[in-house]
Amino acid sequence: MRRLFGTDGVRGLANGELLTPELAVALSASAARVLAARDRSHRPVAVVGRDPRASGEMLEAAVVAGLTSAGADAVRVGVLPTPAVAYLVGSLGADFGVMISASHNPMPDNGIKLFAAGGHKLPDVLESAIEEGLDIRHERPTGTRIGRVHDLVDAAERYRDHLVAATPGSLAGLRVVVDCAHGAASAVAPEAYRRAGADVIAMHADPDGLNINDGVGSTHLGPLQKAVREHGADLGIAHDGDADRCLAVDATGAAVDGDQIMAVLALAMLEAGELAHETLVATVMSNLGLHLAMQEAGIAVLTTQVGDRYVLEELRTGGFSLGGEQSGHVVLPQHSTTGDGLLTALRLMARMAATGSSLAGLASVITPLPQVLRNVQVADKAAVAGSAAVREAVEAAEAELGATGRVLLRPSGTEQLVRVMVEAPTSEQADNVALRLAEVVAAAS
Repeated sequence: MRRLFGTDGVRGLANGELLTPELAVALSASAARVLAARDRSHRPVAVVGRDPRASGEMLEAAVVAGLTSAGADAVRVGVLPTPAVAYLVGSLGADFGVMISASHNPMPDNGIKLFAAGGHKLPDVLESAIEEGLDIRHERPTGTRIGRVHDLVDAAERYRDHLVAATPGSLAGLRVVVDCAHGAASAVAPEAYRRAGADVIAMHADPDGLNINDGVGSTHLGPLQKAVREHGADLGIAHDGDADRCLAVDATGAAVDGDQIMAVLALAMLEAGELAHETLVATVMSNLGLHLAMQEAGIAVLTTQVGDRYVLEELRTGGFSLGGEQSGHVVLPQHSTTGDGLLTALRLMARMAATGSSLAGLASVITPLPQVLRNVQVADKAAVAGSAAVREAVEAAEAELGATGRVLLRPSGTEQLVRVMVEAPTSEQADNVALRLAEVVAAAS
């Protein structure tokens, strides 16, 4: 059996070949046994949330059946962002949590994400144990030992209160347009921003189970950019389907990505004495412009492989206080155990309110280098990795760019693709170098 867990849970076409109700039952039952194995003094408790996809209703029922069949109580919190489920796992003292979402993927997909006690993402060893448990027959509890199901009716309010409490100052005077992607943030994000003091215009906040991420949200900024200009807003905030990420748009309609957001927050935290070890954690995909800006500010940047779980591991291991990805996953460990798009937006707006600066002015601390990404279809990723011709081509490109650019070759984790990323002083040079490298990579496979 191939490994089920990817970089962020189990994901696939809902009710397709992989992500079936049968798998959801088995996976949640195995998770209940593994994640509660260390403490049998009480009945295990799991928090269960989902985004508004139609298939989430089916999968939620299957997950709850699996949990209760293994003797765990299920606390349903309904449609809420992924970071809300992580927060509630910790605040309720639950043994673990289950979030049913495929994040920014199109509506037909769905996924199952698991959180350990405290709301932390699972390490590889626990994911492997859960997968191995799928093939083991267990005695089923009966009678009073079968798990029960409860609904937490004030789950959204608890999460909103947490967000507002983590916002350093009022957002009064700011007008923001928020694109909720017809996703899990549709109800909670506009209300949280209003409670923090902002004048909020919500868009794409009417989920019907079928329209999530459909040309809207953080992967489709065009509608938000237009709305910000039309409403004369100070900024726009874009979430994805499960609201664990946040991208922004300034008053002119220009996009502000995760690198720029991290830079703004890093400088604010440095000024407040909150940036632990004066260090920011980012991935290898972050733009060289971020590194240069942080270097000028006296902030170190540690890099991890792509995936917010690796950023989280580095944050926890090193005791750092800020990290994230260019895609808009930003983690503030003092307030959240995972990427939280709503918290990120609130902290970004709080910086604007505190300084009186525009978002464009704050984001200008970074001058992003032109970045070109080419996906090269290959027959064998391993052959590319061991190719002397590819190695020589990369070395030649790095010598050409020197300290003014960067080259990164990264094999896809799920497909026979090699991603070629090049940053250079000009778009033309970046494109030329990327094209040359892509040709070598294709020939090597």
